[in-house]
Amino acid sequence: MTTRSTDGPLIPRPVGPPPPFDPELAPVLEILSSLRSPDAYRSDNIVEMRRPVPGVEPPTDEALSRGGTYSVQVRTVPGPDGEPDISLLICLPKHATAPTPAIYHIHGGGMIVGDNRFGLVEMLNLAEPMGMAVVSVEYRLAPETPHPGPVEDCYAGLVWVSDHAHELDIDPGRIVVGGASAGGGLAAGVTLMARDRNGPAILAQLLLSPMLDDCNDSPSSRQMRGVGIWDSSSNETGWNALLGDGVRGGPDVSPYAAPSRAADLSGLPSTFIDVGSAETFRDEDVAYASRIWQAGGRLELHVWPGGFHGFDVVVPHAVMSQDAIAARGAWLRRQLLV
Repeated sequence: MTTRSTDGPLIPRPVGPPPPFDPELAPVLEILSSLRSPDAYRSDNIVEMRRPVPGVEPPTDEALSRGGTYSVQVRTVPGPDGEPDISLLICLPKHATAPTPAIYHIHGGGMIVGDNRFGLVEMLNLAEPMGMAVVSVEYRLAPETPHPGPVEDCYAGLVWVSDHAHELDIDPGRIVVGGASAGGGLAAGVTLMARDRNGPAILAQLLLSPMLDDCNDSPSSRQMRGVGIWDSSSNETGWNALLGDGVRGGPDVSPYAAPSRAADLSGLPSTFIDVGSAETFRDEDVAYASRIWQAGGRLELHVWPGGFHGFDVVVPHAVMSQDAIAARGAWLRRQLLV
């Protein structure tokens, strides 16, 4: 964190070396870092970074159907007022005998890359054992579409799902909004919007290493510079793309863009936040969790020791990854019992 003074500039507090990576994760991270450095994202190479990674194919509809367990469809639905329509990728349990709970999924990608198939397999892994539907929204990316475009797209999709829940055989009272990284930040922004606009009921929010703070000046952001995955340099690229030049870190950033800016975190649904101890977003996520508790909210926080950004996706069979995935599933199961 930094010490803020009304009489002068921000005074950064000193930080120590990066926390050590988990021994099971570290060798994989070393390989990944040799292929793509943590500061790889720059304003001049965003289009290049959107190109598919060789050998990493997006999941097909057949793969998402889980052997026929799910029906998979794409629906084009109205976007925000006066803006283009948006696309929803909808995975519905085929054999449900009653309206099902659902995860409304918002993909990651630093606000600048990705699509609605990115991260969807992991969300289905959580949803399938509990018979949940998953709806994944395709939002417009920055910098072509700066704030508020992305979060408004996500909110419009949630409104449509809630309004058409019975058509989809989804229980409108049991919709969980969730996402990882930028998707987690957008999920937090959508949840704030729903509260402030008296919008759709949200049962809970699932925020996985969420991107919450445009200031990018926390101890962990400085501690992890040039280390791990998605460091403060890449993070700055993502925020600048979303907010525009000269806006990031200034006084005029909306809490719907950067939820850490929200003055009031009361009245939010039950929340789950997890993050690695060795990643850029650690301290902003812990601070957001603490502020929800201070506002009287229900929240479960996990800080995984030695975890880098997205460790559970990159090394899913590591012991700590399995623990993280199990914790999410246990929390989600408890929300559905309420």
